[in-house]
Amino acid sequence: MRVANRLDEVGFSDIVQIRNKVLELRAAGQPVHAFHGGEPFFDTPQTIKEAAIQALTDNLTRYAPSSGIPALRDAIVRKLQAKNRMQATVDDVLVTVGGAHALYAAFQVVLNPGDDMLLFSPYWTPIRDMVTMTQARPVIVPTATARRNGLTASLEHYSTPATRAIYYNTPQNPSGAVFTRSEAEEVAAFAQRRDLVVIADEAYEDLVYDGEHVSIASLPGMAERTITAYTLSKSYAMTGWRVGYAVAQEPFMTALRKIVLYSTNGVSTPTQWAAVQALAVPESQIAGRREEYRRRRDKLVAGLNELGLECALPPGAFYAFPSVAKIHKDSRRAAALLLERAHVATIPGVVFGAQGEGCVRFSYSVPPETIDAGLNALRSFLS
Repeated sequence: MRVANRLDEVGFSDIVQIRNKVLELRAAGQPVHAFHGGEPFFDTPQTIKEAAIQALTDNLTRYAPSSGIPALRDAIVRKLQAKNRMQATVDDVLVTVGGAHALYAAFQVVLNPGDDMLLFSPYWTPIRDMVTMTQARPVIVPTATARRNGLTASLEHYSTPATRAIYYNTPQNPSGAVFTRSEAEEVAAFAQRRDLVVIADEAYEDLVYDGEHVSIASLPGMAERTITAYTLSKSYAMTGWRVGYAVAQEPFMTALRKIVLYSTNGVSTPTQWAAVQALAVPESQIAGRREEYRRRRDKLVAGLNELGLECALPPGAFYAFPSVAKIHKDSRRAAALLLERAHVATIPGVVFGAQGEGCVRFSYSVPPETIDAGLNALRSFLS
Protein backbone atom coordinates (compact mmCIF):
# COMPACT_ATOMS: atom_id res chain seq x y z
CA MET A 1 0.00 0.00 0.00
CA ARG A 2 1.26 3.53 -0.78
CA VAL A 3 0.18 7.15 -0.94
CA ALA A 4 0.57 9.47 -3.91
CA ASN A 5 4.20 10.46 -4.37
CA ARG A 6 3.32 14.15 -4.69
CA LEU A 7 2.99 14.10 -0.89
CA ASP A 8 6.51 12.75 -0.30
CA GLU A 9 8.01 16.21 0.28
CA VAL A 10 4.98 17.65 2.09
CA GLY A 11 5.31 17.83 5.87
CA PHE A 12 3.46 18.99 8.94
CA SER A 13 3.96 22.34 10.63
CA ASP A 14 6.28 22.62 13.65
CA ILE A 15 3.67 24.98 15.07
CA VAL A 16 1.38 22.02 15.79
CA GLN A 17 4.15 20.34 17.79
CA ILE A 18 4.72 23.50 19.83
CA ARG A 19 1.01 23.84 20.49
CA ASN A 20 0.95 20.26 21.75
CA LYS A 21 3.91 20.94 24.07
CA VAL A 22 2.13 23.98 25.50
CA LEU A 23 -0.96 21.85 26.18
CA GLU A 24 1.23 19.22 27.82
CA LEU A 25 2.85 21.77 30.15
CA ARG A 26 -0.49 23.27 31.10
CA ALA A 27 -1.97 19.83 31.75
CA ALA A 28 0.91 19.29 34.18
CA GLY A 29 -0.07 22.48 36.00
CA GLN A 30 2.74 24.61 34.59
CA PRO A 31 2.00 28.23 33.65
CA VAL A 32 2.84 29.13 30.05
CA HIS A 33 3.16 32.63 28.62
CA ALA A 34 1.65 31.93 25.21
CA PHE A 35 3.01 34.03 22.35
CA HIS A 36 2.93 31.21 19.78
CA GLY A 37 -0.61 31.61 18.46
CA GLY A 38 -1.98 33.32 15.41
CA GLU A 39 -5.48 34.30 16.49
CA PRO A 40 -7.08 37.65 17.32
CA PHE A 41 -7.13 38.60 21.00
CA PHE A 42 -10.86 39.43 20.96
CA ASP A 43 -13.95 37.24 20.61
CA THR A 44 -16.12 37.06 17.51
CA PRO A 45 -18.42 40.12 17.72
CA GLN A 46 -21.87 39.36 19.11
CA THR A 47 -23.70 40.62 16.01
CA ILE A 48 -21.90 38.03 13.88
CA LYS A 49 -22.80 35.20 16.26
CA GLU A 50 -26.41 36.36 16.34
CA ALA A 51 -26.54 36.31 12.53
CA ALA A 52 -25.49 32.65 12.56
CA ILE A 53 -28.11 31.84 15.20
CA GLN A 54 -30.75 33.65 13.16
CA ALA A 55 -29.79 31.67 10.05
CA LEU A 56 -30.27 28.44 12.00
CA THR A 57 -33.61 29.65 13.36
CA ASP A 58 -34.72 30.55 9.82
CA ASN A 59 -33.69 27.10 8.57
CA LEU A 60 -31.02 28.54 6.27
CA THR A 61 -29.18 25.25 6.54
CA ARG A 62 -29.54 23.67 3.11
CA TYR A 63 -26.97 23.47 0.34
CA ALA A 64 -25.82 26.86 -0.86
CA PRO A 65 -24.33 27.56 -4.29
CA SER A 66 -20.77 26.22 -4.16
CA SER A 67 -19.48 29.69 -5.16
CA GLY A 68 -21.21 31.30 -2.18
CA ILE A 69 -24.62 32.75 -1.35
CA PRO A 70 -25.51 35.83 -3.43
CA ALA A 71 -25.86 38.09 -0.38
CA LEU A 72 -22.30 37.35 0.72
CA ARG A 73 -20.78 37.71 -2.73
CA ASP A 74 -22.58 41.05 -3.11
CA ALA A 75 -21.23 42.21 0.26
CA ILE A 76 -17.70 41.15 -0.71
CA VAL A 77 -17.90 43.12 -3.96
CA ARG A 78 -18.96 46.26 -2.09
CA LYS A 79 -16.07 45.80 0.33
CA LEU A 80 -13.54 45.21 -2.47
CA GLN A 81 -14.64 48.33 -4.31
CA ALA A 82 -14.67 50.56 -1.22
CA LYS A 83 -11.63 49.29 0.70
CA ASN A 84 -9.36 47.59 -1.82
CA ARG A 85 -10.06 49.85 -4.82
CA MET A 86 -10.70 46.76 -6.93
CA GLN A 87 -13.36 46.97 -9.65
CA ALA A 88 -14.59 43.43 -9.04
CA THR A 89 -18.00 41.98 -9.87
CA VAL A 90 -19.84 39.05 -8.31
CA ASP A 91 -18.47 36.87 -11.12
CA ASP A 92 -14.96 37.57 -9.79
CA VAL A 93 -15.71 36.36 -6.23
CA LEU A 94 -15.62 32.84 -4.80
CA VAL A 95 -16.33 32.01 -1.14
CA THR A 96 -13.86 29.50 0.34
CA VAL A 97 -13.26 27.58 3.56
CA GLY A 98 -10.92 30.19 4.97
CA GLY A 99 -8.08 32.03 3.32
CA ALA A 100 -5.92 28.89 3.31
CA HIS A 101 -8.46 27.16 1.07
CA ALA A 102 -8.37 30.12 -1.32
CA LEU A 103 -4.57 29.89 -1.49
CA TYR A 104 -4.63 26.12 -1.94
CA ALA A 105 -7.10 26.48 -4.81
CA ALA A 106 -5.03 29.25 -6.39
CA PHE A 107 -1.84 27.16 -6.39
CA GLN A 108 -3.70 24.17 -7.82
CA VAL A 109 -5.14 26.32 -10.59
CA VAL A 110 -1.94 28.11 -11.61
CA LEU A 111 0.95 25.68 -11.11
CA ASN A 112 1.91 22.65 -13.17
CA PRO A 113 4.53 20.04 -12.27
CA GLY A 114 7.92 21.50 -13.09
CA ASP A 115 6.86 25.15 -12.75
CA ASP A 116 8.78 27.53 -10.50
CA MET A 117 7.09 29.89 -8.07
CA LEU A 118 8.86 32.91 -6.57
CA LEU A 119 8.24 32.99 -2.84
CA PHE A 120 9.27 35.89 -0.59
CA SER A 121 10.88 34.58 2.60
CA PRO A 122 10.31 34.31 5.50
CA TYR A 123 6.80 33.09 4.66
CA TRP A 124 3.72 31.64 6.35
CA THR A 125 4.64 28.01 7.00
CA PRO A 126 2.00 26.16 4.88
CA ILE A 127 2.84 28.05 1.69
CA ARG A 128 5.91 26.09 0.69
CA ASP A 129 4.08 22.78 1.18
CA MET A 130 1.06 24.00 -0.78
CA VAL A 131 3.38 24.79 -3.69
CA THR A 132 5.22 21.49 -3.34
CA MET A 133 1.91 19.63 -3.40
CA THR A 134 1.36 20.84 -6.96
CA GLN A 135 4.76 19.34 -7.86
CA ALA A 136 6.02 22.82 -8.66
CA ARG A 137 9.23 24.23 -7.14
CA PRO A 138 9.20 27.05 -4.58
CA VAL A 139 12.07 29.46 -5.36
CA ILE A 140 12.99 31.52 -2.31
CA VAL A 141 13.44 35.30 -2.62
CA PRO A 142 14.83 36.71 0.66
CA THR A 143 12.56 39.64 1.50
CA ALA A 144 15.13 41.72 3.39
CA THR A 145 17.75 41.33 0.66
CA ALA A 146 15.20 42.07 -2.06
CA ARG A 147 14.09 45.27 -0.35
CA ARG A 148 17.68 46.32 0.15
CA ASN A 149 18.84 45.55 -3.40
CA GLY A 150 15.58 46.38 -5.18
CA LEU A 151 12.65 44.06 -5.81
CA THR A 152 13.01 44.15 -9.58
CA ALA A 153 16.69 43.18 -9.54
CA SER A 154 16.04 40.44 -6.99
CA LEU A 155 13.09 38.95 -8.85
CA GLU A 156 15.17 38.98 -12.03
CA HIS A 157 18.00 37.24 -10.19
CA TYR A 158 15.84 34.40 -8.88
CA SER A 159 13.64 33.94 -11.95
CA THR A 160 14.12 30.99 -14.27
CA PRO A 161 12.61 30.04 -17.63
CA ALA A 162 10.17 27.87 -15.63
CA THR A 163 8.92 30.71 -13.44
CA ARG A 164 5.14 30.86 -13.61
CA ALA A 165 3.96 32.88 -10.60
CA ILE A 166 4.82 35.05 -7.59
CA TYR A 167 3.43 34.60 -4.08
CA TYR A 168 2.92 38.12 -2.72
CA ASN A 169 1.97 38.51 0.95
CA THR A 170 1.45 41.88 2.63
CA PRO A 171 1.35 42.46 5.57
CA GLN A 172 3.66 39.49 6.03
CA ASN A 173 3.53 36.63 8.49
CA PRO A 174 5.87 36.19 10.42
CA SER A 175 7.81 39.46 10.16
CA GLY A 176 4.98 42.00 9.99
CA ALA A 177 6.64 43.60 6.96
CA VAL A 178 4.39 45.70 4.71
CA PHE A 179 5.22 46.26 1.05
CA THR A 180 4.89 49.91 0.02
CA ARG A 181 2.91 51.14 -2.97
CA SER A 182 6.11 51.66 -4.95
CA GLU A 183 7.21 48.10 -4.14
CA ALA A 184 3.81 46.77 -5.21
CA GLU A 185 4.21 48.67 -8.46
CA GLU A 186 7.65 47.10 -8.97
CA VAL A 187 6.28 43.59 -8.49
CA ALA A 188 3.35 44.40 -10.78
CA ALA A 189 5.60 45.73 -13.54
CA PHE A 190 7.84 42.67 -13.27
CA ALA A 191 4.86 40.30 -13.44
CA GLN A 192 3.50 42.03 -16.51
CA ARG A 193 6.85 42.12 -18.25
CA ARG A 194 7.46 38.42 -17.60
CA ASP A 195 3.78 37.41 -18.10
CA LEU A 196 3.52 35.94 -14.59
CA VAL A 197 0.55 35.30 -12.33
CA VAL A 198 0.53 36.89 -8.87
CA ILE A 199 -1.10 35.04 -5.98
CA ALA A 200 -1.71 37.71 -3.35
CA ASP A 201 -2.33 36.86 0.30
CA GLU A 202 -4.04 39.72 2.14
CA ALA A 203 -5.02 37.98 5.38
CA TYR A 204 -3.82 40.92 7.49
CA GLU A 205 -5.15 43.72 5.28
CA ASP A 206 -6.78 45.52 8.24
CA LEU A 207 -3.65 45.43 10.39
CA VAL A 208 -1.34 48.06 8.90
CA TYR A 209 -0.10 50.56 11.47
CA ASP A 210 2.43 52.51 9.45
CA GLY A 211 1.77 53.35 5.81
CA GLU A 212 -1.08 51.95 3.73
CA HIS A 213 -2.31 48.57 2.56
CA VAL A 214 -2.18 48.30 -1.23
CA SER A 215 -3.98 45.46 -2.99
CA ILE A 216 -1.74 44.61 -5.92
CA ALA A 217 -4.77 43.62 -8.02
CA SER A 218 -5.95 47.24 -7.86
CA LEU A 219 -2.93 48.43 -9.86
CA PRO A 220 -3.28 48.98 -13.62
CA GLY A 221 -3.06 45.78 -15.64
CA MET A 222 -3.03 43.50 -12.59
CA ALA A 223 -6.66 42.40 -12.06
CA GLU A 224 -6.44 39.99 -14.99
CA ARG A 225 -3.27 38.30 -13.74
CA THR A 226 -3.85 38.24 -9.95
CA ILE A 227 -5.66 35.79 -7.70
CA THR A 228 -6.17 37.40 -4.31
CA ALA A 229 -6.94 35.40 -1.16
CA TYR A 230 -8.77 36.96 1.78
CA THR A 231 -9.99 35.67 5.13
CA LEU A 232 -12.45 36.86 7.75
CA SER A 233 -10.35 35.18 10.45
CA LYS A 234 -8.10 38.06 11.46
CA SER A 235 -10.28 41.15 10.99
CA TYR A 236 -13.36 39.69 12.69
CA ALA A 237 -11.92 37.03 15.06
CA MET A 238 -13.50 34.25 13.01
CA THR A 239 -10.60 31.79 12.85
CA GLY A 240 -12.75 28.78 13.70
CA TRP A 241 -15.60 29.77 11.40
CA ARG A 242 -13.48 29.03 8.31
CA VAL A 243 -14.65 31.68 5.89
CA GLY A 244 -12.53 33.32 3.22
CA TYR A 245 -12.78 34.23 -0.42
CA ALA A 246 -10.79 34.36 -3.61
CA VAL A 247 -10.96 37.17 -6.16
CA ALA A 248 -9.93 36.57 -9.76
CA GLN A 249 -10.96 36.99 -13.37
CA GLU A 250 -11.19 34.39 -16.11
CA PRO A 251 -9.72 31.99 -16.97
CA PHE A 252 -8.81 31.53 -13.31
CA MET A 253 -12.28 31.86 -11.79
CA THR A 254 -13.85 28.92 -13.60
CA ALA A 255 -10.88 26.77 -12.59
CA LEU A 256 -11.10 27.97 -8.98
CA ARG A 257 -14.78 27.07 -8.90
CA LYS A 258 -13.90 23.54 -9.98
CA ILE A 259 -11.39 23.18 -7.14
CA VAL A 260 -13.94 24.39 -4.57
CA LEU A 261 -16.74 22.29 -6.01
CA TYR A 262 -14.74 19.08 -5.89
CA SER A 263 -12.95 19.72 -2.60
CA THR A 264 -15.59 21.15 -0.25
CA ASN A 265 -18.65 21.88 -2.41
CA GLY A 266 -18.80 25.25 -0.70
CA VAL A 267 -18.94 26.75 2.77
CA SER A 268 -21.45 26.07 5.55
CA THR A 269 -24.63 28.04 4.80
CA PRO A 270 -25.27 29.50 8.30
CA THR A 271 -21.61 30.51 8.45
CA GLN A 272 -21.98 32.46 5.23
CA TRP A 273 -24.88 34.42 6.69
CA ALA A 274 -22.67 35.25 9.67
CA ALA A 275 -20.04 36.44 7.20
CA VAL A 276 -22.56 38.82 5.62
CA GLN A 277 -22.97 40.43 9.03
CA ALA A 278 -19.19 40.50 9.55
CA LEU A 279 -18.73 42.62 6.45
CA ALA A 280 -21.25 45.07 7.90
CA VAL A 281 -19.08 45.71 10.99
CA PRO A 282 -18.25 49.45 10.98
CA GLU A 283 -14.77 50.46 9.91
CA SER A 284 -14.53 52.45 13.14
CA GLN A 285 -14.67 49.19 15.10
CA ILE A 286 -11.90 47.68 12.98
CA ALA A 287 -9.82 50.83 13.46
CA GLY A 288 -10.37 50.68 17.22
CA ARG A 289 -9.09 47.12 17.38
CA ARG A 290 -6.10 48.09 15.25
CA GLU A 291 -5.16 50.72 17.82
CA GLU A 292 -5.38 48.10 20.57
CA TYR A 293 -2.97 45.94 18.57
CA ARG A 294 -0.68 48.93 18.14
CA ARG A 295 -0.46 49.42 21.92
CA ARG A 296 0.33 45.73 22.42
CA ARG A 297 2.94 45.89 19.67
CA ASP A 298 4.68 48.89 21.18
CA LYS A 299 4.71 47.34 24.67
CA LEU A 300 6.14 43.99 23.52
CA VAL A 301 8.73 45.36 21.08
CA ALA A 302 10.00 47.94 23.57
CA GLY A 303 10.36 45.20 26.17
CA LEU A 304 12.18 42.83 23.82
CA ASN A 305 14.67 45.51 22.81
CA GLU A 306 15.23 46.47 26.43
CA LEU A 307 16.19 42.84 27.12
CA GLY A 308 18.64 42.78 24.22
CA LEU A 309 16.45 40.77 21.86
CA GLU A 310 16.84 43.12 18.93
CA CYS A 311 13.49 43.67 17.20
CA ALA A 312 12.37 46.13 14.54
CA LEU A 313 8.94 47.68 14.99
CA PRO A 314 6.67 45.68 12.65
CA PRO A 315 4.43 47.93 10.52
CA GLY A 316 1.72 45.28 10.05
CA ALA A 317 0.07 42.01 11.18
CA PHE A 318 0.31 41.06 14.89
CA TYR A 319 3.73 39.46 15.17
CA ALA A 320 7.16 40.53 16.39
CA PHE A 321 10.20 38.75 14.98
CA PRO A 322 13.20 39.46 17.24
CA SER A 323 16.71 38.09 16.99
CA VAL A 324 17.45 35.44 19.61
CA ALA A 325 21.14 35.07 18.81
CA LYS A 326 22.02 35.87 22.43
CA ILE A 327 20.02 32.80 23.51
CA HIS A 328 21.08 30.39 20.75
CA LYS A 329 21.95 30.73 17.07
CA ASP A 330 19.62 27.82 16.27
CA SER A 331 16.07 29.21 16.45
CA ARG A 332 14.56 25.81 17.22
CA ARG A 333 16.90 25.44 20.18
CA ALA A 334 16.25 29.02 21.28
CA ALA A 335 12.48 28.49 21.17
CA ALA A 336 12.87 25.23 23.11
CA LEU A 337 14.94 26.96 25.80
CA LEU A 338 12.40 29.77 26.08
CA LEU A 339 9.59 27.27 26.54
CA GLU A 340 11.39 24.87 28.87
CA ARG A 341 13.11 27.40 31.13
CA ALA A 342 11.06 30.60 30.90
CA HIS A 343 7.74 28.99 29.96
CA VAL A 344 7.49 31.49 27.10
CA ALA A 345 5.98 29.87 24.00
CA THR A 346 7.21 31.21 20.63
CA ILE A 347 7.70 29.82 17.13
CA PRO A 348 11.25 29.21 15.81
CA GLY A 349 12.00 31.47 12.87
CA VAL A 350 13.48 28.73 10.69
CA VAL A 351 10.05 27.12 10.22
CA PHE A 352 9.17 30.21 8.16
CA GLY A 353 12.10 29.57 5.84
CA ALA A 354 15.88 29.72 6.12
CA GLN A 355 15.72 33.52 6.19
CA GLY A 356 13.93 33.29 9.54
CA GLU A 357 16.81 31.50 11.23
CA GLY A 358 18.15 33.32 14.27
CA CYS A 359 14.75 34.80 15.13
CA VAL A 360 11.57 33.59 16.83
CA ARG A 361 8.02 34.76 16.28
CA PHE A 362 6.07 36.33 19.12
CA SER A 363 2.38 37.09 18.66
CA TYR A 364 1.26 40.23 20.44
CA SER A 365 -2.38 39.29 19.91
CA VAL A 366 -2.57 38.54 23.62
CA PRO A 367 -3.81 40.41 26.71
CA PRO A 368 -1.48 43.19 27.94
CA GLU A 369 -0.97 41.33 31.21
CA THR A 370 0.36 38.34 29.23
CA ILE A 371 2.92 40.65 27.62
CA ASP A 372 3.96 41.99 31.04
CA ALA A 373 4.21 38.51 32.56
CA GLY A 374 6.08 37.16 29.55
CA LEU A 375 8.61 39.99 29.62
CA ASN A 376 9.15 39.44 33.34
CA ALA A 377 9.76 35.74 32.70
CA LEU A 378 12.22 36.61 29.95
CA ARG A 379 13.98 39.07 32.23
CA SER A 380 14.47 36.37 34.87
CA PHE A 381 15.63 33.85 32.28
CA LEU A 382 18.15 36.22 30.69
CA SER A 383 19.54 37.67 33.90
